[in-house]
Amino acid sequence: MSEADLAAVHLIGKPMPTDRLRGWLVAGFLAIFGGFVRLQNLGFPTDKGTPVFDEKHYVPQAWEILRNGGYEDNPAYELTVHPPLGKELIAIGEWLFGYNGWGWRFTAAVAGTLMILLIIRIARRLTRSTLLGGVAGVLLICDGVSHVQSRMGMLDIFLAFFVLLAFGCLLLDRDQVRQRLAVAVREGWATESRFGPSLGFRWWRFAAGVSLGLACGSKWSGVFFVMAFGLMTVVWDATARRAAGVSSPWRGAIVRDVLAGLWALVGVALLVYLATWWGWFTSETGVDRHLADAASHHGWYDFLPTALRSLWQYSGNVLDFHENLKTPVTGQHPWESKPWTWPMGLRPMLYYYDGSTMACGEQRCVSATMLIGTPALWWASLPVLGWGLWRMFGRLDWRYAAVVVAYLTCLLPWFTNLDRQMYFYATPMAAFLVLGIVLVLGQIMGTSRDGYERRGTGLLVMALYVGVVVANFVWLWPILNGDSITESHWQQELWLPSWR
Repeated sequence: MSEADLAAVHLIGKPMPTDRLRGWLVAGFLAIFGGFVRLQNLGFPTDKGTPVFDEKHYVPQAWEILRNGGYEDNPAYELTVHPPLGKELIAIGEWLFGYNGWGWRFTAAVAGTLMILLIIRIARRLTRSTLLGGVAGVLLICDGVSHVQSRMGMLDIFLAFFVLLAFGCLLLDRDQVRQRLAVAVREGWATESRFGPSLGFRWWRFAAGVSLGLACGSKWSGVFFVMAFGLMTVVWDATARRAAGVSSPWRGAIVRDVLAGLWALVGVALLVYLATWWGWFTSETGVDRHLADAASHHGWYDFLPTALRSLWQYSGNVLDFHENLKTPVTGQHPWESKPWTWPMGLRPMLYYYDGSTMACGEQRCVSATMLIGTPALWWASLPVLGWGLWRMFGRLDWRYAAVVVAYLTCLLPWFTNLDRQMYFYATPMAAFLVLGIVLVLGQIMGTSRDGYERRGTGLLVMALYVGVVVANFVWLWPILNGDSITESHWQQELWLPSWR
């Protein structure tokens, strides 16, 4: 093998597994099974036929969008505080099944099921192992946060889905960039310029921009992933150019990749985000649709069309609402939590509680649904994060770096306004926690080169851990799904004082 061929092989790294058919069969089977788990008894619980917890905001707004043909017009209690896409998706289920539990939760369950398929394929690409991809799917199926949010007519699961989709697209883009550079290395023109070659149009990066725009169209916190993923791709491009032998890899990334990357991940995302407001733009009575017409003040954005100025001012009002949603000194919400409690799920949320049922066969029964992370997964978060940071900085392992950056992007922005009223906003964290755990399990399992005994022991440890996660999920099942249980069983489910 020539020196150029060796350099190209090093650039591409470990190849993907050759069992493509088996990889898709594993992903398909687990996604179908996970979909069955998410969809079972989807219409329960309800509050006497009405939505529960924050479904009470988004479900009626989705019905309003369906009734109006794409927009909300509720000026009587201006509480439209999130972009429309998530509510538009909820409206699809309501159109299919009507204004009932199945209707307002169906698309959330579909998004949660597709996340299982996505994480299997993403983990397989990260680890180059079909087995570890399957393990990732099992772990996500058994995560309590992902399970409950896939069964609620709320927005968080849509944000989590589009963020994970963008992450997967960027992984594909990274591999594609290195494959294109490998061709240039083999053919001898990779270093003709000190900046390296132009890489052509990058469809997967473009798809990531679309996904991030849809994430922002679900909840504004998607913008943090635009910034984090954009910086991450610049680092990937520079390191790929350096591996290809480019003399000025960082300048090459800036000259060749940054401008196109800004267009793909910021420009495209912005256009897609604006497109999610299609119903509002085409309406006459949407919330604050003509706010700029009535405004007595002007700003730097006066050059924009009136509709865009109205959206800007409307968004400013919404931002002001979020920034000033402070925790009251007295009368705190009983299930409020702060972000330092989220990694280990120390303060879950109670979505539904009924202590009057007798369906368990005793006079006093409890039916409850809690948003709670499976402890066998979430209690491993800090060790996994610590190991990931070590691998990221100490060993320059790009796989851990990618997962750690995504995970921390889910968490750290919430520390910027600790006075804000917050709950367990951890749904997007779950998938990246699973990916981090799978990377650790991959190291424990080892490779075929480690010897039969070493690999056998690693497989046993991994199997035992996955078994513990599954058993933990089964134990939590009643309080994840609102099953009627005895009072003593209910108390046994509440492992920590902070869960009560």
